[in-house]
Amino acid sequence: MTTTTPTTTGATTSAPSRNRAPAAERLPDHRLVARATGTYIARIQPQYLSDASSAVAELARLRRGAGKRVHQVQDLWGIGGTEELARLLDGRNDFIRFEYAEEAVFLASTLWALHQQSGRDKGMHDRRQNLGGAVRTLIRLKGASSEDEEDSPLRKRLVRVGTAESLSSVAVRLREIVLLLRGAREPLDYARLAGQLYRWQHRPDRAGVQREWGREFHLAAASATRKGKPTSDGETGDAIDRTLAPDEEYGGYAAGE
Repeated sequence: MTTTTPTTTGATTSAPSRNRAPAAERLPDHRLVARATGTYIARIQPQYLSDASSAVAELARLRRGAGKRVHQVQDLWGIGGTEELARLLDGRNDFIRFEYAEEAVFLASTLWALHQQSGRDKGMHDRRQNLGGAVRTLIRLKGASSEDEEDSPLRKRLVRVGTAESLSSVAVRLREIVLLLRGAREPLDYARLAGQLYRWQHRPDRAGVQREWGREFHLAAASATRKGKPTSDGETGDAIDRTLAPDEEYGGYAAGE
């Protein structure tokens, strides 16, 4: 029944309807996967760096899954960011690729645990370094000249990740790169990587992710030429072009084509 309210002129008007609360923001799927991974690692990493026994034990378990698929390591069910993923997906009945998300979070989390192994000096999850940029950094740490960088065996390892035809192959090839990063104590943004791995599993998005990895590699080279040189605003250049960096939800230029 409609409620009427008298006006000063004697006319009646309908009472205003009660405003409904706006619907909760729906993150794009790959950003939700990145958030689950980043939230989990951001919680565990400081504990590990401070030598908390529970975190040390959890990373030891996670390392057993590095380079494997989530169904292959039953001992890790329920840890490694999958619980955080389930919490974020609560009520998301429109989320239809849960297996892709679970695989991406699991793979990124276990690779981070492998990367972080025995290192207490700094966290190996760092949002400032993407996969292509990390590989470029490794090449330069090996002392390759700029002319030799494109022919480097390390670049070929990145290409092998991009050309893999199965997630199992991607996992094994990423594990090889992570071991090299661990040896050099070079970090990687594992939340960003998780979002990319989620999209990679959906074949229509795969080419876009492959292009992103290549673009990251080449952008790192272009901006590295400015490293240490003053820019127009007086700041020094970085190894990654900040004008194209991902936003805080791991979107930005790498969110899609």
